Amino acid sequence: MNMRRYLLIAAAAAAGAAGGLAAGTATAQTVWKASDVHPLGYPTVEAIERMGKKLEAATKGRIKIQMYPSMQLGGEKEMIEQAQVGALQIARISVGAMGPVVDDLNVFNLPFVFRDEAHMRKVIDGPIGQELLERVSTSPQSKLIVLGWMDAGTRNVYANKPATKPADLKGMKIRMMGNPLFVETMNAMGGNGVAMGFNELFGALQTGVVDGAENNPPTLLAQNHYTVSKVYSLTGHLIIPEIFVFSKRTWETLSAEDQALVKKLSREAQLEQRALWDAYVAEATTKLKAAGVKFVEADKAAFYAATQPVRDKYGSKYAALLKRIADTK
Repeated sequence: MNMRRYLLIAAAAAAGAAGGLAAGTATAQTVWKASDVHPLGYPTVEAIERMGKKLEAATKGRIKIQMYPSMQLGGEKEMIEQAQVGALQIARISVGAMGPVVDDLNVFNLPFVFRDEAHMRKVIDGPIGQELLERVSTSPQSKLIVLGWMDAGTRNVYANKPATKPADLKGMKIRMMGNPLFVETMNAMGGNGVAMGFNELFGALQTGVVDGAENNPPTLLAQNHYTVSKVYSLTGHLIIPEIFVFSKRTWETLSAEDQALVKKLSREAQLEQRALWDAYVAEATTKLKAAGVKFVEADKAAFYAATQPVRDKYGSKYAALLKRIADTK
């Protein structure tokens, strides 16, 4: 563990201890810490803040949630480590970060594993979603209780020319998340996948180090990428849900009543985040179009066919799970 991560966890632990002390005072208030890489107002942050207000009301002020947005407590790796030692109670993390703990979660990283967002929601709301959450919660190495799923939308390609079919991406360098699976997905789609840190992307788009990238409309807007990439092609190649987790160390200190309350409010938070997300995407889409970004339909069937080798290579061990996902109506 590097020194920065050690200091982050130590600081969080100290703050957690201070929060715990409050429980013994006359106010008897416990403050749970929540963290996210996104800023205030972002749907995942807003949903947890609303959950905190409900929790405070339901417990008459006995438990409250303090949100630390915008990577104040580090990135997702640091947040997972802090939650595992009980220095942080709630963290919103990507499925990719938990793949090493529960391998089946990696199935959601495959291209076109979901037909659309409605299909993805049916899967995570149903028995498959519940089984995967329970597997993370009961895994000895996770040290986390998964409270629920969150939406992160559909990822599409953006550049300065349309990408409506695989031939359009020929010779184009497209930034992908740093996972061989994602790079190979873009290569199969006809482009040249380039693994690159998200913090480096805006400069790379400006200087032509990459020709484009792929993400959801809110990210295209919020990160100002639309100022240098004017065409948004609706390829829909990745739909990757996220999860929010609770520290198992803290969870085991709660009464059965408090655990039940957190589970109930978590379910509400999952559905509230979804409504917030849909509104956020609609607003971002309107603003992008007003700023001159051109939205173009893409031949999804052609991209689906092109990426079949990626599903064959990475998905063979998930054959039974993939069939259940495909059969979900």
